[in-house]
Amino acid sequence: MNPGTNASAAYKKVFFLLAWALMIIGSANAQVRLGVIGGLHTAKVQETNNLPGWDTSTNKFLSGLSGFQLGLILEVPLGHHGFFFQPAITYTTKGRKYSRNNDSTTSSLIDTIYTRQNLNLNYIDIPLNLTYKFYLSKNHKNSFFLSAGPQISFIYGGKTTNETLRRSDPKYTNESTPITVGKGSNTYKTVDLGINGRAGFELGNVMLSAYFSQGLTSFYNAPYQGTFHHQLVGASLGIWLTSTGVPPPPKKKDTDMDGLTDDQDACPLKPGPAKWHGCPVPDTDQDGIDDEHDSCKTVPGLARYNGCPIPDTDHDGVNDEEDKCPDKPGLARYNGCPIPDRDGDGINDEEDKCPDSAGTLENHGCPEIKKETREKINYIARNILFASSSDRLIDSSYLALDVLAALMKDHPEWHLIIEGHTDNSGRADKNLILSQQRAAAVRDYLVKNGISESHITAVGFGQERPIADNKTVAGKAANRRVELKLSQENQ
Repeated sequence: MNPGTNASAAYKKVFFLLAWALMIIGSANAQVRLGVIGGLHTAKVQETNNLPGWDTSTNKFLSGLSGFQLGLILEVPLGHHGFFFQPAITYTTKGRKYSRNNDSTTSSLIDTIYTRQNLNLNYIDIPLNLTYKFYLSKNHKNSFFLSAGPQISFIYGGKTTNETLRRSDPKYTNESTPITVGKGSNTYKTVDLGINGRAGFELGNVMLSAYFSQGLTSFYNAPYQGTFHHQLVGASLGIWLTSTGVPPPPKKKDTDMDGLTDDQDACPLKPGPAKWHGCPVPDTDQDGIDDEHDSCKTVPGLARYNGCPIPDTDHDGVNDEEDKCPDKPGLARYNGCPIPDRDGDGINDEEDKCPDSAGTLENHGCPEIKKETREKINYIARNILFASSSDRLIDSSYLALDVLAALMKDHPEWHLIIEGHTDNSGRADKNLILSQQRAAAVRDYLVKNGISESHITAVGFGQERPIADNKTVAGKAANRRVELKLSQENQ
């Protein structure tokens, strides 16, 4: 069909019916706003085809066409979280421009100095957008917004304009041909589907935004194989014609922000509770307890002591509420109690490195480790043996380890360092891992037998610390060992 006759009249009726419907909806619902929107843009046609040489002979001479849109926009709030549904209906011009100026050689060959062709298409666009507003003011009248959604476009009409200037017989021609809408070759489709988006600022009843739209369906039935999509980039201005409803009544003033409006506040410039008609409660000692309930009106205190200070029975500077020894002077860091001496060795716990085991002053509160004990530990170490090239303890080792566990239980202040060593057979990195695994095996056995893991450190040194010559069998055997070293806890 040709939109210059019946189709054009039908589209006009559709446009005005939709516009009229938007106006009725906007005026019928106080929460819905109706506005006008329009703007300028650059329209492009994105064409792809399989024509030989098209990119060099035609495509490079195609460019965008300036256009405009004008119509109505509706806004429907979706809850109270800044989301809105914004459908619109606009009259929008689209198309593209072809312009080619020929040099003297080319113009003499084809007898054409220049050729210009404009494709002017007119559409009725119906975008169905979801909008979110980032409010910039407390009254929500100013915001930055993002809007996007699908778009349905109905072709309204159009034409192609051809301008040429001949060389041989200089003659300028300008011809216009209306487009044809239908399903045959060289016709334009009635409906075009796409997406669109807007971003901009809303300042009161004015909207300023940039917009973009992209066609998703091919709008033209070309006489050759190809696809054609509209693309628009531009800026728009919108004006809301209706408000969102009756504005709320003005909030009464509360100068001192105490919850009582000035017309009910006996002291509008000083905050106060309602029972005192907005005036402060008298408080002579400024402790937050009014004089009617303060037993020590001139001395700041607490409500649980009827306005009096917290007592300090032993006068150590720690009040009785925080003093765990209210009858004995002490220190604040011990909740008012004297510095403790848990093991009763006469050395207080702050200076005692073994606070749970009685020791001597010379040994910083720790018991001395006797020479016989160290020799016993070394004997145990020599009896801890492993399977060849493995971290598995052999059965004869468990007796020595049980004796070691019993000793450590009797001496909770001990800290045991287990060192694993190997000879230099094999790779050094694997020997380091094996030595660590053997030390860990001893540690794990002791932990399973009731020794705290915090009192044991297991470390492997691999082949780094030999005690004998690795060139002999005996020397290698001596270097494959576990050493046990004792130290005092926290030392």
